[in-house]
Amino acid sequence: MLGIFVNPWKQHDAKDFDVYVHLADAERHPSLRTTRNPRKAEGKLDDDAEPARASENLTGYTIEALRAEIDLDVAASGHDSMYDRKSKIINLAIQDIGMGRYQMQLFVLCGFGWLADNLWLQGLALTLPSLTSEFGPSETQVRYTTCATFLGLCIGASFWGIASDVIGRRLAFNGTLFIAGVFGLAIGGGNTWIGTCGLFASLGVGIGGNLPVDGALFLEFLPTASGSLLTLLSIWWPLGQLIASLIAWGLIPKYSCGDEPSCDISAPGVACCHKEQNMGWRYFNFTLGALTFMMFVCRFFLFHLYESPKFLLSRGRQGEAVAAVHGIAYKNRRKTWLTQEILNEIGGTAAETEETGLSRGEVIKRFFAKFSTERITPLFATRRLGTMTCLIWFCWATIGMGYPLFNGFLPQYLLNSGQTTPTPTDIAYRNYAITSTVGVPGSLIAYYTVDTKYIGRKYTIAMSSLLTGILLCLFTVSPDSNYQLVMSSLEAFFQNIMYGVLYAYTPEVFPAPNRGTGTGIASCLNRIAGLCAPIVAVHAGTSNPKAPIYASGALILAAFIAQCCFPIETRGKQTL
Repeated sequence: MLGIFVNPWKQHDAKDFDVYVHLADAERHPSLRTTRNPRKAEGKLDDDAEPARASENLTGYTIEALRAEIDLDVAASGHDSMYDRKSKIINLAIQDIGMGRYQMQLFVLCGFGWLADNLWLQGLALTLPSLTSEFGPSETQVRYTTCATFLGLCIGASFWGIASDVIGRRLAFNGTLFIAGVFGLAIGGGNTWIGTCGLFASLGVGIGGNLPVDGALFLEFLPTASGSLLTLLSIWWPLGQLIASLIAWGLIPKYSCGDEPSCDISAPGVACCHKEQNMGWRYFNFTLGALTFMMFVCRFFLFHLYESPKFLLSRGRQGEAVAAVHGIAYKNRRKTWLTQEILNEIGGTAAETEETGLSRGEVIKRFFAKFSTERITPLFATRRLGTMTCLIWFCWATIGMGYPLFNGFLPQYLLNSGQTTPTPTDIAYRNYAITSTVGVPGSLIAYYTVDTKYIGRKYTIAMSSLLTGILLCLFTVSPDSNYQLVMSSLEAFFQNIMYGVLYAYTPEVFPAPNRGTGTGIASCLNRIAGLCAPIVAVHAGTSNPKAPIYASGALILAAFIAQCCFPIETRGKQTL
């Protein structure tokens, strides 16, 4: 434990772990393959087939049996390269190790990233009314704070997603929460509105990388039979909203100014909102920042993350990939049969190249050369994959704008609800906490439906998006606060199903060498669209306060149409 604390980046060799067992003596665990007949002439696959044992007709566990199993999986997937074969061998090795302590700890630590993402998105939304009270921007102008945050989220999503494919998952995994924790604490000390916007933008650079990095990382350590846990990982996202809303309910109404105008825009001698009277939002952000930094501490110092075996394999670091799998087996107190000899015998042997010294300029040049179209082109390698890539990116963009148009300003909507007078602050924050609570079970429902026959990922996300869009439109029917509480609660429930499946589905459809790039671009499009949301809300909301909500509903319904056209269903299938 002390060695890990001192050196969390330690490199390992397979000899460090006494977990090897001969292939013939290895314990088999159920592995999944889609039983289907590849129509090679048309290049089409039956996506609705039932999962079955890939080796159900094979006897023994020999090199020949293992090779036959890999051949079946390669034929089913339609991809046959050295990387594909070795990737599937690693899948089988992890599957035979099974779920254990390593994956469950990683489930919690990856969940921290998802929790932090929504913790701060909701934290921002809950802070906006207090910024208006203290610094003076109007209710519509203060929404540019959201714009600044999404600018940082765009940078973070694009950088960390691609960087995880270039420099590895481990640095990105730890760096995102460190940046978020530091700037989250700093937000509580903001002395001007513009300065606070800058701090929120810096926070976004860290937060923006959590979803594309954590989802891809967790997927690559999961046994195939436990793939639905990636959907369950999304339960951390509504928990972030719930935690933020409960903390805000306890702090902001108690330590806020109320209806007094900002002293920055008030005449001398007029009662106004002083900083000392409006400390609630500062206490709130200090608390969120401390929680985020504690999550980083847990990741970096209390857990030793092995680099993704598939990332190492894609970089030609085969020995390190085998060592990582041995490390997982050691942590899970299991044995593994995986060796470099097995990888080479079934997957083939590539010519090894020697590392040569490079000047600092050459290192920098090579690093930035990797951020090129060569990382995007493989996402369009086939017509089917290219169509899926375009549709999934479209959904991320439309949902990326639709979500903040409603949820990013929901505290303002709830404060302004009521037949004649605005809703009291404590009631509005209470209603927000209730909405957050009702939304949590949505992720649990998604966890069960994504592996249900005839529903799967595709139809779960489509139906939840349809119901979310309808409920957004119904929210505007009545100004009654109780009616809006019911509509916002139901919307949160189905929205969390939608987001839970989207986050799990996206990394599954991309091959591992470009998974970080594919999910990173999807997340970046999500953030770019979100960047436009406050601009739309400012200008459309000035003329018609309900217009942003109508736009939100229309965008979610557009995503529903795209989801109905998804050509790939990943239920019960191995990832590459």
